[in-house]
Amino acid sequence: MRQYSADLTPPWKKPKPVPEVAADADLVVEELSTGFCGAVIRCEKTAEGPTVTLEDRFGKHRVFPMTPGGFALEGRTVTLVRPSTAASSTSPVRPTRTASGSVAVPGARARVARAGRIYVEGRHDAELVERVWGDDLRIEGVVVEYLEGIDDLPAIVEEFAPGPDARLGVLVDHLVPGSKESRIAAAVSSPSALVVGHPYIDVWEAVKPSSVGIAAWPRVPRGLDWKTGVCEALGWPPHTGAAWQRILGSVRSYRDLEPALLGRVEELIDFVTAADS
Repeated sequence: MRQYSADLTPPWKKPKPVPEVAADADLVVEELSTGFCGAVIRCEKTAEGPTVTLEDRFGKHRVFPMTPGGFALEGRTVTLVRPSTAASSTSPVRPTRTASGSVAVPGARARVARAGRIYVEGRHDAELVERVWGDDLRIEGVVVEYLEGIDDLPAIVEEFAPGPDARLGVLVDHLVPGSKESRIAAAVSSPSALVVGHPYIDVWEAVKPSSVGIAAWPRVPRGLDWKTGVCEALGWPPHTGAAWQRILGSVRSYRDLEPALLGRVEELIDFVTAADS
């Protein structure tokens, strides 16, 4: 007698197959068991099975097994698989995120500039912010301007007259307890203005030394211009403008910046654009 087996499960009750997605470099996914979200850095074959290394926007790396259905891509559960070498060598690679780590929006038009602004201390600060967050700022319609110092910050904020529909964010260098900068920042009291800062003497230090190709940022004796002292200590020509172009040229994305700066710029962008919500 023949034996027959039949699957009597209705089609609508059958689990849908989880799609497989190649773990190409810079693909942004979420690991479902931990909620860790990051970009693919590399895939490796191990004795326990294939693994993928993800990097979040603050530069933190974590390694995960490539388990079936273990990741989410744009809200969909997926199974990551190792990319095909042949495919990756013949197919064009489209960036999936901006230099800041945000998901890229191909073809997006710049938004008309909003009334709100972000102020930074100097030209180098503005150029670094543009380098990493430029795409995001254009989509959000946020303009960044530099002040050439913050000694008159309370008067500058008062002249700007921030309000609920015209918020002002200010990024300050060397904002540490007891510093001149901290006293100036404390004098700004408008609820529609946010002053935040990083701990570095100058924004140069916010670039990771490894990205610049040095072991560490040198300590400069008090009384000596910091940028000049850095050039002397590193054996660079005594031209701070050329030195800055060298440093800025080493920055490709948020991975080249210290978390202490990354978090503050993201905070300012969120603050200035919060009027939308």
